Amino acid sequence: MILLSWNVQWCRGIDGRVDPKRIADEAKRLADPDVLCLQEVARNFPEMEGSAGEDQVEVLAREFRGYEAFFVSAVDLPGRKGRRRFGNLVLSRLPVGRVLRHQLPWPAAPDVRSMPRAAVEVVVEAPFGPLRVMTTHLEYYSKEHRAAQIERLRELHVEACGEHLRVEEPGSYESFQRGKSAVICGDFNLKPEDPGHRMMLDAGFVDAWQALNPGKPRQATFHLHDGEPPYCCDYVFVTPDLAPRLKWMRIDTATQASDHQPLIVDLA
Repeated sequence: MILLSWNVQWCRGIDGRVDPKRIADEAKRLADPDVLCLQEVARNFPEMEGSAGEDQVEVLAREFRGYEAFFVSAVDLPGRKGRRRFGNLVLSRLPVGRVLRHQLPWPAAPDVRSMPRAAVEVVVEAPFGPLRVMTTHLEYYSKEHRAAQIERLRELHVEACGEHLRVEEPGSYESFQRGKSAVICGDFNLKPEDPGHRMMLDAGFVDAWQALNPGKPRQATFHLHDGEPPYCCDYVFVTPDLAPRLKWMRIDTATQASDHQPLIVDLA
């Protein structure tokens, strides 16, 4: 199963041009992904620099025919031409069961700018069984917010691994597997040495890059092409049972369709 994770910066490239189709074309060029996890996707948000207020979810879903699209709005605001929404998108060509959308903590922060954050969770039928895939984009400016959001991700994982009464009867109570095997990916807005990274490991996850490249320097995923000091803030974490299934992971360093670089991982 090929998974691609990418913060697409509302589909705005280093050249300043907003183009969701270019994002789709680049993703297809880089891989033949079964699941795409995209962060910073905008719907009707002309205030985003370079944007005309396009529905990027609609464009991306149209470009990936045969995939189902699952979007979560972290930001949902009124606008002159309807609601403005900003969040995370999962596209899957694998069958999808239960889908959950989670708002993450947004504590009071009178001295630092911040915005709501969210995660979307889909249970895909991977070749090796049910797999819970979550993608998220954590707060940039506040380490306290990031810590609270990571703690919530840990709680969601514990919750998902618990048991529920099995209900076979069709209807809203009908049971669908949530999956104990999980991938959590996205832009965590923290460097590898940040305590938040250790929090993810302590929550019971394995850093896919570290598992596949023990002892090697970390590749940067952010600011490779805009003149700012580059560093890594995008990750793929997996539950320990999936670590032996990691075949390879690649970070494309060439594309300039966003200010972040795509992460591609193969689970078999």
